[in-house]
Amino acid sequence: MKPSAFAYHRPRTVPETVEVLASLGDGAKVLAGGQSLVPLMSMRLSAPAHLVDLNHVDGLDTVEVDDEVVRVGAMVRHSGLEHHEEAHQAVPLLRHALRLVAHPTIRNRGTTVGSIVHADPAAEMPAVLLLLDGAVTVRSASGTREVAAAELFVGPMETSLRTGELVVAATFRRPQTGSGSAFVEVSRRHGDYAMCGVGAVLDPSGSARVALVGVGPGPVRVDLADAADLDAVRRLVDAAIEPEDDIHATADYRRHLAHVLVARALSAARAEQASAA
Repeated sequence: MKPSAFAYHRPRTVPETVEVLASLGDGAKVLAGGQSLVPLMSMRLSAPAHLVDLNHVDGLDTVEVDDEVVRVGAMVRHSGLEHHEEAHQAVPLLRHALRLVAHPTIRNRGTTVGSIVHADPAAEMPAVLLLLDGAVTVRSASGTREVAAAELFVGPMETSLRTGELVVAATFRRPQTGSGSAFVEVSRRHGDYAMCGVGAVLDPSGSARVALVGVGPGPVRVDLADAADLDAVRRLVDAAIEPEDDIHATADYRRHLAHVLVARALSAARAEQASAA
């Protein structure tokens, strides 16, 4: 199939983009990497009247690293962030997760911020943003605001962003020095969306937190500070997730995967922590 007819807009600056989005209202979609949006349009599961292309907008393709955060611009490709050594040293979890995103060809074109805004419940990067207490920076005709990851994801492929808003960057908070991290998942084929995936961060104090994908309407974060043993971890995870049956796996199997992968991710995070000591 081919996409339904749409008007194409190619702004050059962020203020121009915001102005265009404000004038178009609900009928506009933003095009960044296009690795999710274009297939949906081709299958006519999405039929925007207007497409606003960010690929010619200046200033959205930078990665900034400081003592507190890694800030990723809206047009930074997955592969660019994956191979950004300073970002990796600051937040190793970024590379751990990005290596699991689809295939290199997709990562060469797809954008990390685009994946976050798309909010697929099986995607890795929304879970990483949530796990690292991250946020997105949003521009609109009324100004700029920060939206915390905990407030961003409200349902499958649904966010709290408002009409006319443009996400210009995502900010990932750096874990404490001496932390360990990992991201593991199980999919039917390499590069497929995960039936279940788990990211983990283990603090120097031994306190841990995980974020799961594929087992709820969005990424699910579970803080494990009060878990005394593996049984307690499983109880906390069970209380947080909402797996469902689909053509790829049953809810029971996804729940089983959650238990196995949480243990595996915590073990890998512990190993990273030990190797860096």
